Amino acid sequence: MKNKEKKILLSAPRGFCAGVERAIEIVEKSLEKYGIPVYVRHEIVHNKYVVDDLKNKGAIFVEEIEEIKDKSRPVIFSAHGVPKKIHEDAKNYNMTYVDATCPLVSKVHREAENLYKAGYHIILIGHENHPEVIGTMGQLPEGTIDLIQNEDEALNYKNKLNKKIAYVTQTTLSVDDTKDIIKILKKKFKDIQETPKEDICYATTNRQMAVKNIAKKCDIFFVIGSRNSSNSVRLVEVAKKSGCPSSYLIHSQSEIPFEKIENANTIGISSGASAPEVLVENFISELKKRFTINIDEVEIIKEDVIFKIPKKLN
Repeated sequence: MKNKEKKILLSAPRGFCAGVERAIEIVEKSLEKYGIPVYVRHEIVHNKYVVDDLKNKGAIFVEEIEEIKDKSRPVIFSAHGVPKKIHEDAKNYNMTYVDATCPLVSKVHREAENLYKAGYHIILIGHENHPEVIGTMGQLPEGTIDLIQNEDEALNYKNKLNKKIAYVTQTTLSVDDTKDIIKILKKKFKDIQETPKEDICYATTNRQMAVKNIAKKCDIFFVIGSRNSSNSVRLVEVAKKSGCPSSYLIHSQSEIPFEKIENANTIGISSGASAPEVLVENFISELKKRFTINIDEVEIIKEDVIFKIPKKLN
């Protein structure tokens, strides 16, 4: 039996960003051009639904290109970016490769390289073992870039080499978290060089702003996205910090916590940049089976960013 009405505040913008749309299109266009199979090194984007859909179309996912038995088949590098060595390995194997690195991640790679060439020792603000961080650190020789993950590490960081210092950041972090780390670094190192433009990507910023905008009005908040999606996990943190402590990530193995929803009047919903809209629709459909739902989409900014796919696929 359906019981009392629930109001849904649907956060906008949410879901796919231009970098994710481009990466998925690159896999689909590669399948059209080269036939099946095409290989993809690492999950093209961090979402099980997307990966499974591409597997069904003929993409084979591997963690390293060494795993690819038939090196005559093309390989695609994921949206998160890869170390330079991976490009070199593909060339050495004479493999056809298509780079689906998000242009905003490539921008950080170029910034790091330019700063290194200008004589700076580089700090990368990011999360260890995230593929984007591995890719960015892999643009430079070992020992020329250090990772800082939190405020404590920033406080304890020492400029052992006594070189000029600069910093870059992972694109999918929380704007507020990086702000605090940057504040500490600027206090410690008065001449630290920052990049000319903000590294946190426009889509990450917009989705976080949209969540902040509605979180305080919600009794419970759900972010649809994968556990290994950095930007999705950050959205849950942002919702909690912005006034909705009962904020949860809904991923492919999640049970919907209906008993918690029973006691809520207003439900906030957003989705990470690699989560397709169909997952949001499915989640709302499940709620509609039990409750009377009124949906109010709250949009704070229109996104019209499009990234072109590589010429070789046109």
